[in-house]
Amino acid sequence: MRVSLFYHIGIGCPGRYDAMASSGLFFKDGKKRIDYILVYKKSSPQVEKRSTFEKNLRAEGLMLEREPAVTNSDIMFVKIHCPWETLCKYAERMNIRMPFRYCGNYFKKPIIYWLPRNPMKLDKEALPDLEETDCYTAPFSRARIHHFTINNKDSFFSNSTRSRIVHHVLQRTKYEDGKSKMGINRLLNNGTYEAAFPPHEGSHKSRHPIKTHGAQNHRHLLYERWARWGMWYKYQPLDLIRRYFGEKIGLYFAWLGWYTGMLIPAALVGLFVFLYGLFTMDSSQVSKEICEANETIMCPMCERNCTLQKLNESCIYAKVTHLFDNGGTVFFAIFMAIWATVFLEFWKRRRAVLTYDWDLIDWEDEEEELRPQFEAKYSQVERVNPITGKPEPFQPFPDKLSRLMVSVSGIFFMISLVLTAVFAVVVYRLVAMEQFASFKWYFIKKYWQFATSGTGVCINFMIIMSLNVVYEKVAYLLTDLEHPRTESEWENSFALKMFLFQFVNLNSSIFYIAFFLGRFAGRPGKYNKLFNRWRLEECHPSGCLIDLCLQMGVIMVLKQMWNNFMELGYPLLQNWWSRRKMKRRGQSMETKISLPQWEKDWNLQPMNLHGLMDEYLEMVLQFGFTTIFVAAFPLAPLLALLNNIIEIRLDAYKFVTQWRRPMPARATDIGIWYGILEGIGVLAVITNAFVIAITSDYIPRFVYAYKYGPCTDQGCLKGYVNSSLSVFDLSELGMGYSGYCRYRDYRAPPWSSTPYEFTLQFWHVLAARLAFIIVFEHLVFGIKSFIAYLIPDVPKDLCDRMRREKYLVQEMMYEAELEHLQRERKKNGKQYHHEWP
Repeated sequence: MRVSLFYHIGIGCPGRYDAMASSGLFFKDGKKRIDYILVYKKSSPQVEKRSTFEKNLRAEGLMLEREPAVTNSDIMFVKIHCPWETLCKYAERMNIRMPFRYCGNYFKKPIIYWLPRNPMKLDKEALPDLEETDCYTAPFSRARIHHFTINNKDSFFSNSTRSRIVHHVLQRTKYEDGKSKMGINRLLNNGTYEAAFPPHEGSHKSRHPIKTHGAQNHRHLLYERWARWGMWYKYQPLDLIRRYFGEKIGLYFAWLGWYTGMLIPAALVGLFVFLYGLFTMDSSQVSKEICEANETIMCPMCERNCTLQKLNESCIYAKVTHLFDNGGTVFFAIFMAIWATVFLEFWKRRRAVLTYDWDLIDWEDEEEELRPQFEAKYSQVERVNPITGKPEPFQPFPDKLSRLMVSVSGIFFMISLVLTAVFAVVVYRLVAMEQFASFKWYFIKKYWQFATSGTGVCINFMIIMSLNVVYEKVAYLLTDLEHPRTESEWENSFALKMFLFQFVNLNSSIFYIAFFLGRFAGRPGKYNKLFNRWRLEECHPSGCLIDLCLQMGVIMVLKQMWNNFMELGYPLLQNWWSRRKMKRRGQSMETKISLPQWEKDWNLQPMNLHGLMDEYLEMVLQFGFTTIFVAAFPLAPLLALLNNIIEIRLDAYKFVTQWRRPMPARATDIGIWYGILEGIGVLAVITNAFVIAITSDYIPRFVYAYKYGPCTDQGCLKGYVNSSLSVFDLSELGMGYSGYCRYRDYRAPPWSSTPYEFTLQFWHVLAARLAFIIVFEHLVFGIKSFIAYLIPDVPKDLCDRMRREKYLVQEMMYEAELEHLQRERKKNGKQYHHEWP
């Protein structure tokens, strides 16, 4: 019960229907609208099932018409039309909310929310065919049909609603005798039909201008004002997306648009932190000391081929490190932790407004049908469904537990495989650094650490992409092994496995560099070796943060480029191949242009089997990159923002032009992904605390400035570099060197009474790091909890409006019923007076 936006497009415009009929959107008589398409092969052996199914569809009130394909003599299309009486019957059964007759002036002024109610507004000049009227809605009822606004029966139910009603019938129509022998999904699985889909509303391109009212279709409208690349800076027409593709897809694009919009402040702050590091790079005391250390000799960083280097040779690394590890790092980490909370909390408010606008407040999921695999497996074990009251197959708890344990074991096995791959990359880095240190090319030899890290991250990325293919197949196998009861349970289980696999796959190497690289290398003269052969890798004299930045930047950029290429390139290649096969069969371009709409749709690619899972997974993994290690890479939100601007148009172009029209499904939220996002937000606080405390040099600098620095001014870092380097006697290496070299650590000098033991400064730094982690986590978690408490999930004015509308609709229903009874009495009174002798 709410004031909703309804778009009365084409009401009283016969020219629009003539255009649609000519493009293949109606039966041969040009009057009956095509609501759904079934496709089958004439050579299919499932003739009896198909004929029984279609006979039962007609008995349910649907109208069917067959037509052979133009380009393939073996393909037959079944066009389905749902007449008015059947639409009304099933709209009542499905509790579909429709515009109420009494629209109006109950709200004299617009409602203003804390944030914009709908920033994705439609441009009335750009979309002239959309006529907005504010109307109350109520569940459709044939007994009270006079209460609803029916200006035109052909357009009262939108195309997406008609398709959803037909899909509802298709899912519940039998094709054989038996309680489980029903549904189009089973017929698609056993090959009775090749495909089932609602038709697109004509071509996405048109010779008619956008303002030509008579020849407009929603698909063309979406292409011109949403899917074209020139619309990248425009708001998304969410109401039109929802109207054409359904609420589930509409919510995905609403969430993606909201996420992209919220990235703007994060990207600006991250860019500011980066620019602050850039402008203060030359004035940084640490960078100055490293660049001016002409006489400081560093200990060899590899076993055999490395030569002694001066500290000032690390000048470039020191300056680049300052770009990401500067005074703004802690502030940005706290900001991003708060940003993640604000993003999720305000998304809940945004979702509440959308579910209100889209009539989803009182909507509940329909009772899902059981998966055929579940029924076949447990047909001998039954129980009474507490909702329907009918007996259905049931999975015993011991069987469910055993299958779940096998699935969990498979997950741990795949995670161990990821860790094995990371270990292999670590071994490669240990072997490669010796080779690059003695390389014949001067550039490689001089920057052998950069070459080692760069090639290591590229090899790691190739392993990641290769293992993703394996993970998908294993996730399928494990999910099928669990035998989920319904399709939604299967999708949630599969999505969780894919997230775990890909999250560990993408981030395991980053965790290694952030928290393990250089931590267990030992010291000169007593280095730790892997298998007593390869010396463990050390951090650069400027620290390990530059390696972490390189790892994150390369993986994030390459992963997003690969995803964008596959999202658009793969469907384009498939559709190009379909057109090529048509040419081989001798089909000319003129024949292609004259194809009916249903055959053009058949030649498009179906929406992938995962539905929106791949889209959500890509964005959730990106959200992890943007938040988990953002303290080490403040440009991550900016890269994510640029990618998402492209991603929105890629997805829009794909949905509008490259894919068949999906069934317009309903949903009230983004499902399991919200819980995953909350988990990532918690993990981000912990990881950023450890990155600042352990990976970066923020804490050692802080301790030195306030405890060991020679200056009276707080924050003075004069002499910090010398204080952070320990001394080692080169003669102890046995490599013919003499004198002393320096290395990163806090150990006593060789002339001390306790040579090479940890100094008091080391323990001070360690204590400060632990204290920082505790204080940072408690502070940020406290701020997050306080913000979550302050921001209600539903805006207060929306709650008030919903309560008031509930009252007003009851009043309107009473008034409408009273008016109807008065008209009936007058009518009956006239008849009685006329019949009186």
